[in-house]
Amino acid sequence: MVSTSSTSGGGTTSGGEPRDLNAEGGHGAVPMSGVPTEGSPAQAARREWPLWEVFVRAKRGLSHVHAGSLHAPDATMAVRNARDLYTRRQEGVSIWVVPAAQITASSPDEKDAFFDPAGDKVYRHPTFYNVPEGVKHL
Repeated sequence: MVSTSSTSGGGTTSGGEPRDLNAEGGHGAVPMSGVPTEGSPAQAARREWPLWEVFVRAKRGLSHVHAGSLHAPDATMAVRNARDLYTRRQEGVSIWVVPAAQITASSPDEKDAFFDPAGDKVYRHPTFYNVPEGVKHL
């Protein structure tokens, strides 16, 4: 922040007091007195825009894989931003975006108790079945 009293560049207020100027963001000297600032515009946008989780399906992939997260005002903009951010080399064929607030997950700390009920259902394991040789991708 710079305080100046030069009158040629508008560096004083109408009362002749020096005006506070700021040259951050590459915009030159911008008056800062009386302007509410809450950080950068990008920080303000992150506080207001929801967080989206991005899943991308690769050209050779069969399923979507979590690629990362981004902030966007709505789903359409989230898909566009995800395309620009996560598929710059045209490696994706499909993108899913999901509001992070809508994701419900199990806790890794409770994995034993959570997945234990499947252990007593041995019929779900393919150990009892003979697979013919001609069957592919089973």
